[in-house]
Amino acid sequence: MAVTPPVCDFGWQAPDFSLPATDGKTYSFADIAGPKGTLVMFICNHCPYVLAVLDRIKRDAAELQELGIGVVAINSNDAATYPDDSFPKMVEMVEKEGFTFPYLHDESQEIARAYDAACTPDFFGFNADGALQYRGRLDASTRQAGPKDLRRDLFEAMKQIAQTGEGPEAQIASMGCSIKWKD
Repeated sequence: MAVTPPVCDFGWQAPDFSLPATDGKTYSFADIAGPKGTLVMFICNHCPYVLAVLDRIKRDAAELQELGIGVVAINSNDAATYPDDSFPKMVEMVEKEGFTFPYLHDESQEIARAYDAACTPDFFGFNADGALQYRGRLDASTRQAGPKDLRRDLFEAMKQIAQTGEGPEAQIASMGCSIKWKD
């Protein structure tokens, strides 16, 4: 079932975290933060909404990193119920897809709850001060990738944040599969 997260709460401060990554390291928000801002993405391995745009997520992440934006992806899904979202499968995905950003495992789901993450993908764009400036969609794609010439909402918002410290007033919420919460 598709889920839509709430709109941006401008200025909300990024909760810190300390989570293990597929590269064997543990990362905090400060480790990820870029000089021009930070993008925290809640994704997973099995969601058709994520898989439909994974190439676009990787493209935008790489281009945003060049602009001084720190990027991280977090998987908070219950791997007992969704084995494709297990940590070993996360490692496989990173190796197969060549992520340029850390992919973190939120096994306790504490960080997803702290961020009030609702779906995969769910994007949180923070400025250099760690204040939320964007909580919207990647682009107008849904369960299938839209045309290649779609407006790059996430990229354009994060580029604006890198340049001005402020996100766009008009934002369209992301849509995706619900976070798979533990009982």
